[in-house]
Amino acid sequence: MNSITATYSAGFALCAALIVAIGAQNLFVLRQGLLRRHVLAVVGFCIAADASLIAVGVSGVAAFLKSMPQLTRILSLGGAMFLGWYGLLAFRRMAQGEAVSVDAGSAQSLGKVLSTLAGFTFLNPHVYLDTVLLMGAAGATHPAPLRPFFIAGAASASACWFALLGYGARLLAPLFARPAAWRVLDAIVGTTMLAMAAMLVVTAFH
Repeated sequence: MNSITATYSAGFALCAALIVAIGAQNLFVLRQGLLRRHVLAVVGFCIAADASLIAVGVSGVAAFLKSMPQLTRILSLGGAMFLGWYGLLAFRRMAQGEAVSVDAGSAQSLGKVLSTLAGFTFLNPHVYLDTVLLMGAAGATHPAPLRPFFIAGAASASACWFALLGYGARLLAPLFARPAAWRVLDAIVGTTMLAMAAMLVVTAFH
């Protein structure tokens, strides 16, 4: 039992340390939480994606990806274009400076929201670095019978974080009733996306 608890805790702690950072996916979840639109689906998608990618890494795919640098370059360039596009959209929203309603509603369809989220999740090479390669390598160091508990621990950390981000965002609703707050958020989103896009381009050619 001690081994199971230790393995579960190791997965939880490592995932928690990696996931709590300002990134494209987290900012998107935060924005959907503020808008109160499709939050359950967005949070569920992120948790399922993390758990699946970590499981894939622990199963041995991490070693396969390391042997294919060209695949990493393709993902980097594709991710850079996607992040750059979304960053420019954020700056356009900031320039318009319109108030955004945080009332429950559905300005975007669920399909469009999830397809955008899928882009942030699967077109970002850093997602594979954290979940498949790093988490996968760490999980693979545990004995095979204990690896499911490592994955469960990591998935639990992911679930706690995305639930907090998605549903906790509504506590900031009074602040974001003002257009200025949305302009600041869009400025942060746009700057982060373009900076990450530039970093991915540099990474692709080095």
